[in-house]
Amino acid sequence: MAKFMITGGKKLEGSVRVTGAKNSVLPILAAALLTTKEIVLKDCPDLADIEKVIGILRAVGSKVKREGSTLIVDPSTITTWVIPDKFVKEIRSSIIFLGAMIARLGKAKVTYPGGCEIGQRPINLHLEGLKKLGIEVNDSYGYIECYAPAPMGAEIHLDYPSVGATENIILAATAAHGYTIIRNAAKEPEIGDLQNFINAIGGKVCGAGTSTIIVEGKRPMRGATHTIIPDRIVAGTYLTAAAITGGEVLIENVILDHIYPVVAKLRESGAIIKSVGSAVLIKGRDRPLPIYHTTTLPYPGFPTDMQAPLMSLLSVSSGTSVMVETIFENRFKHVPELIRMGANIRIDGKTAVVQGVDSLRGTTVTSHDLRGGAALVLAGLRAEGQTIVENTYHIERGYECLECKLRSLGAEIEKI
Repeated sequence: MAKFMITGGKKLEGSVRVTGAKNSVLPILAAALLTTKEIVLKDCPDLADIEKVIGILRAVGSKVKREGSTLIVDPSTITTWVIPDKFVKEIRSSIIFLGAMIARLGKAKVTYPGGCEIGQRPINLHLEGLKKLGIEVNDSYGYIECYAPAPMGAEIHLDYPSVGATENIILAATAAHGYTIIRNAAKEPEIGDLQNFINAIGGKVCGAGTSTIIVEGKRPMRGATHTIIPDRIVAGTYLTAAAITGGEVLIENVILDHIYPVVAKLRESGAIIKSVGSAVLIKGRDRPLPIYHTTTLPYPGFPTDMQAPLMSLLSVSSGTSVMVETIFENRFKHVPELIRMGANIRIDGKTAVVQGVDSLRGTTVTSHDLRGGAALVLAGLRAEGQTIVENTYHIERGYECLECKLRSLGAEIEKI
């Protein structure tokens, strides 16, 4: 297993560019199945999760070629509607192929998905939404089989604004007769990116970014070239890395509106943040201020994916902060590791009380999930001495060459 070896105490300085959003690439790659024409996707980072989704596309008969950060997909030669177990059990986002394959072939079969163990992520909202479109769903023996000889548009209300359910229903609805209205839809920017891609290939989706999305089905699809939006969580992680080290960094390729909940919290911590065109400049304090209260919420609230990195920052603040995790019940797995580094954190159910300490100390810690692993790297950047972060494969699911980017900013970090 690879590890990150970090010697802390270096202030980050310089500039770094944010790659395209992983959570946009994944559903858009699935949406490539909606057409039989060539798709070109630009600014796709080279990540483990993306490679697994590419593996799914190839396994069902598509041709995929990577040229740097550009993916070229030929989905014309689909040979099966069965999504291979090998990939599905490794990545949660693979469930998105259910809606895409139903739209393309009228049927699909997939096992229950895997991914990071950050808590229960039931897919009942996905399945209930598909049923409203007239899709027959058989759920037994660990597999989900769907049949849709003649799906019909419907009005669907989600009990919770699930990103995955919203995306799956949009994809399936592109093949339904008439109009589909999704109410209480998720508002994340990645859904807007999916909408823009579907419209680029000939579909008609509107309302992304609001709680009501409308899909007109049965439209002819074509090929297209599409550029992926910047990754707001990667941008937030770099911003937090600059803040925790008291550095000054220019983060390039950023859509400020997408990261404003993170920017607002970092400003509360005393960081000075300015927008510079499509970039953001941050200057951190020598020691962050505490943040009285942070609650994770669906977009446009503070993102659950940034809870762990922000907690690393708060662990060295000059006071007491409170964080409440409302999205995933197992998303405090990084806390025992931070405590090993000297952090003072108490957990009570969904609430973490963080009493800032003067300094963290380097030691060996273990990454248990993607964002928790990134948080440990940030803690290592601030800690005295050497920190070793094990299980880097979790981190590499969402950050392209994180150690290279941090090293370019002056961090002392290497992968071993």
